Amino acid sequence: MSSIAEKIRAILAQQLDVDEERIKETTDIAEELGADSLDVVELMMAVEEEFSLSIDEGAAKTFKTIGDVAKYIEEKR
Repeated sequence: MSSIAEKIRAILAQQLDVDEERIKETTDIAEELGADSLDVVELMMAVEEEFSLSIDEGAAKTFKTIGDVAKYIEEKR
């Protein structure tokens, strides 16, 4: 897992109060972790703050896994 994905995993684990070890790059944020739309919005806000970037709303709607978010951030850097 990339360092970016590791940071996202830590943010998500804290936000959803789940064990980090349960979260992999391919874990579906909504289906497997039970995140609702508010959780996803809060995750995007935390990620934007952590990486000092703005996430396009259209792109954010396509994110299903931590890997998706990490790939987007890597492409933006």
